Amino acid sequence: MGPRGETNRIRLGPGVRVDPSALRFTFVTSGGPGGQNVNKRSTKAVLRVFVADLGMPPDAADRLRAARRHWLTDDDELVIACEKHRSQHRNRSGCVDLLREAVLQALERPKARRPTRPTRGAIERRLNEKKQRSEIKKRRRPPDG
Repeated sequence: MGPRGETNRIRLGPGVRVDPSALRFTFVTSGGPGGQNVNKRSTKAVLRVFVADLGMPPDAADRLRAARRHWLTDDDELVIACEKHRSQHRNRSGCVDLLREAVLQALERPKARRPTRPTRGAIERRLNEKKQRSEIKKRRRPPDG
């Protein structure tokens, strides 16, 4: 795909761009209060996109699936809904923003955990506290006899 095809792709994160045709939007009526506007207009936006269409690295895609499994269908499709605003356009943008936020979070590699050991002083303090607690409890017991 040439530079012309890249310009119409939506940027979701560094190195992650998606073709707008991969994002499928439907609009339904919103729930909750809102009077006639809610009852008459289908402003709630529902975005559907396959994880494979996002073009993410495999490890990041796995992190996205794990973090957003409540958005995931059995077919590996993300379903994102937004009904915060009164217009279809703003709710559509809200869905893309939620997707972008999820992708950015998934692209961050978690820090590798380095196992640490307690210091000698910390070990000694813990053992001394255990001995003191043991002595206190021993003194509560009735004398042997």
